[in-house]
Amino acid sequence: MVIVDTSAWIEYLEDGEPAVADKVASCLAGDLVGIGDLVYCEVMQGVYSPQRRQEVSALLLALPQFEMVGFAIAEKSAENYRLLRSRGVTIRKTIDVLIGTFCAENGLEIIHHDRDFDLMAPHIGLRVV
Repeated sequence: MVIVDTSAWIEYLEDGEPAVADKVASCLAGDLVGIGDLVYCEVMQGVYSPQRRQEVSALLLALPQFEMVGFAIAEKSAENYRLLRSRGVTIRKTIDVLIGTFCAENGLEIIHHDRDFDLMAPHIGLRVV
C-alpha cells in the first residue's frame, strides 16, 4: 500500500511534475493507494471551487482510509524528530514527520514531491516510491 503525500497529490491533480503525477497515476491504476486523514485535510484546504472540492473529495474518499495520528504515532514522531535533529536533519513541518512516521511504522510506502521525506527516509525506515 502507498500513501500519496499532499505534495504529490498537488502534482497529480494540477497536471504538475510528470514524474510525480505518473507515479500517482500508476499506483492508483493498480489499486495501491490509501489516503490518510492528515493528507486529506491538507489537500482539501487548497481546493476552493465547490465543484472541484466534490470531485477531489470523491476521489480521495473512495480510497482505503487511514487515521494517521493517535498518541502512539505522536510519541514516535516526536522521538523521530529528536533523532533527526541529533543527526543534523531539520524537517520543516511537523505534519511531514507525522506522515512519514505513520508510513514507516505501518510498512507503507510514500509518494511525495517534498524533500523532507527524502531527508528523513534513511533515518526512520521510510520507504519512498
